[in-house]
Amino acid sequence: MSWWDSYRAVYGAELRAAAREYVDHGWPLVAGPGADVLLDTGTVLDVVEVPAELGRHACAQLRDRGLVVPVAATPQGTWWFPMSPGYGLPPELSLHADVVLHTDGIGVLAPPTERPDGWVHWRVAPALTGYRVPDADVIIGAVTDAVRWRAAGGDQRPGAQWPAAAIAGGRRSVS
Repeated sequence: MSWWDSYRAVYGAELRAAAREYVDHGWPLVAGPGADVLLDTGTVLDVVEVPAELGRHACAQLRDRGLVVPVAATPQGTWWFPMSPGYGLPPELSLHADVVLHTDGIGVLAPPTERPDGWVHWRVAPALTGYRVPDADVIIGAVTDAVRWRAAGGDQRPGAQWPAAAIAGGRRSVS
C-alpha cells in the first residue's frame, strides 16, 4: 500500500468516526459531495460564521464570562460557532457581509473535513462542552460585541487576548 493510499484510508476512518460522533450526540448531518462531513442546520443547531479576528474577540468575550463553547476554524480564515436554531441575525449584524448565518438545512463543513487549502478543524472541540449547543443569544451577543469592537478600531481592552510576548512578569505591555 502506498503512503497516499494509507493516508486516504486513515483520513476516511477519521471522517467516519467524526460523523458517528456527531450523530451519536444529536448533531444531524446532511449528505455532501465526496467524503465531506456536513452538519445540517435549522433543526438542532444553526451556525454563525465570522472572520477569525471577530471569532477570537468573541471567544475572549465568552471566556471572560466563564463560558466555553464549540468553535471551528476553516482554512479560508473564518471561525464558526454552533448555536441554538431559529434566532436569526439582528439588523446590526445583517449589515456585515462577513457575518454569515447558516440555517434552514444549509450544510456546514465540519471537522475534520479537508479542503484544497487546509483543514476545517476544531478550535474548541464540542466534546469539551458535552456537545451542548449554546444559546443563540449568547453567541450573537459575543459576535455583536466583536463587530462593535472592530468598528471602534479594535483597541485592546481588559480581557482581550494578549500575545504571549506582550505579557512580561505579570504585566501587560503593548509594543
